[in-house]
Amino acid sequence: MSSVVHEIIRDRNGLAFRDGGEVAVKNVTRPVKVWRWHPADGAVQPPPPATVRKREGPVIAVLAFDNMSGDPEQDYFSDGIAEDIITDLSKVAGLSVIARNSSFAYRGRAVDMCRVGRELGVEFVLEGSVRRAGNRVRVTAQLIDAATGTHLWADRYDGDLADVFGVQDAVTLQIVAALKVRLTPVERAGIARVGTQSLAAHDSFLRMRDIVFSRDMTSAHYLRAMEHGRRAMEHDPDYAQAIGLVSDFEWLDFHNGWSGDAADVVAARANALANRAIAIDPEDPLANVAVASAALFRGEGDAAVRAGRKALSLSPDSGYFLYTLAVVFCTVGRPGEAIPLLERAIRLDPGFSHQYLQFLGQARFLLGNYETAALMFRERLHLYPETDIGRAWLAATLGHLGEADEARAVWADLMAIKPDFRMAPRLARFGYQRAQDPVLVLAGLARAGLPAGA
Repeated sequence: MSSVVHEIIRDRNGLAFRDGGEVAVKNVTRPVKVWRWHPADGAVQPPPPATVRKREGPVIAVLAFDNMSGDPEQDYFSDGIAEDIITDLSKVAGLSVIARNSSFAYRGRAVDMCRVGRELGVEFVLEGSVRRAGNRVRVTAQLIDAATGTHLWADRYDGDLADVFGVQDAVTLQIVAALKVRLTPVERAGIARVGTQSLAAHDSFLRMRDIVFSRDMTSAHYLRAMEHGRRAMEHDPDYAQAIGLVSDFEWLDFHNGWSGDAADVVAARANALANRAIAIDPEDPLANVAVASAALFRGEGDAAVRAGRKALSLSPDSGYFLYTLAVVFCTVGRPGEAIPLLERAIRLDPGFSHQYLQFLGQARFLLGNYETAALMFRERLHLYPETDIGRAWLAATLGHLGEADEARAVWADLMAIKPDFRMAPRLARFGYQRAQDPVLVLAGLARAGLPAGA
């Protein structure tokens, strides 16, 4: 088998592979490294300890709830209720839930639930609708067996807008009961956690979250989202979820300069908010993610790992938390531990896989698996052609593979997208804790004759 296949499966099947050297392959200009296996070779050494909590039980997708209010501006509210249910379900160890970026892709389409089940690889689908009128809200929900299309449970909830948190909890608990999943006391308490009693704060939080977790993020989208987040904090200064989310997304501004503030000002703001969020609620996942990101950018790798693990333990099916911890591992020099996290994130959130592929490629690159890294970066470009950083890493990878012409072509495309792009400053802002990691990236560019140090 080729080294690409070997790198993907070597730790999964209990087999021992032998280095087969390099061989000439038809229509490929350079030698290809291969690996060999024979039944007499026995078993491979045990794989490294897993960093992903094992999940058992049914797999469910929650579709975007239909907005029945007659006002498209209320889409964020119906989306928010569905996403809050996803968030609560992700805290339950007895089931797995697909992330919103994938399940919400069916919005506005008349879809067959059996098809949804096949495409997302789930056994059950939850669909519903929300009607908001003044201070009243009506939520309907139906749980469907994706194999047969039959309804397992359906209900309708009417009440005051102030009861919306209770409605979300009721739907979540009904789903868990219908799937015959046993809740631990900790999980039940986690579902009941609200975070704020202020409807105005929660409304602003939903508006922010609706923007920042969408597929496309521009500077205008970012600034509007942060405005909603700061408004949520004004309505409730002790809203740890909102504070944590604002803190974590300050780092986008740190990288991209979208607010116009100096990088050190943005970093100080993000750090202060992370400290504030975790002081208010040490058990809030978003507060812990904010602490992980802040610690990472301060160069405190061990603290970043601890906080990232804590966030993931509180919500094990969150693609966002899996991704955050994977980024931490890549940055602190433990790329091998990032791979299973990112692979699970892709399983739970295939609609956002372009971002996960970026760091899968980086992890493979830092492990010296250049052929697999190139495969990941090419797929990333296919799914998200606008990426600049993906092209830069692909060019560096191709440099190490001796594909200088292709590397220069990729770099030319990058310059057409972002003429002022410079790789060295981007790498420096990440703060890699192993000095050799950014050097390895820049060396790949240099081998292709590209401006590595600029």
